[in-house]
Amino acid sequence: MSWQHPIWPRFLPSRIVLACARLGPIGLARHAPGTWGSLAGLLYQLLIFHWLPFTLSGRVTWFFFAGVGIWFAIAMCGEAEFRLGVRDPGEVILDEFVAMPLCFINWPAMAVGPWARWPIAIYLAGFALFRLFDITKPIGIKKLQELPGGWGVVVDDLAAALLSCAALHGIAWAWVRYHQAG
Repeated sequence: MSWQHPIWPRFLPSRIVLACARLGPIGLARHAPGTWGSLAGLLYQLLIFHWLPFTLSGRVTWFFFAGVGIWFAIAMCGEAEFRLGVRDPGEVILDEFVAMPLCFINWPAMAVGPWARWPIAIYLAGFALFRLFDITKPIGIKKLQELPGGWGVVVDDLAAALLSCAALHGIAWAWVRYHQAG
């Protein structure tokens, strides 16, 4: 796999690149811009991905939208990093935005036990886990930041999101196992 940075954003004006990478003014928040970007990503999940069925056609659509978003984020975040002259700048939050839906892959399978009646609890737990894993960067996630350009900016967030997804599915699985045994 080539870790080359996409070149097409080089032809865009800085104001467009930075506006995309910062999600408009959200990335310029004084406190916790990554958290605000994650909240925007949670809204993205609720408005777009939440409603897609996890049938074959729904999965294809889900992965298409997620893939396009990730590809766009790698390009824009890498270009913004270059133009700002700072490695993984805090104001660049498009990476958190596109990663959030990955926390909830096949979210209906997580809706067991008390979460079945309160799916918002799944979203709150996923958001909290994602922020925890994005900030602490456990089990090798920190090493992913060393990838070049936008890859390093985005891939560590994708890994944190997938770890959050695995944790949520693990909690759901444990809930079912515990209550089947009892």
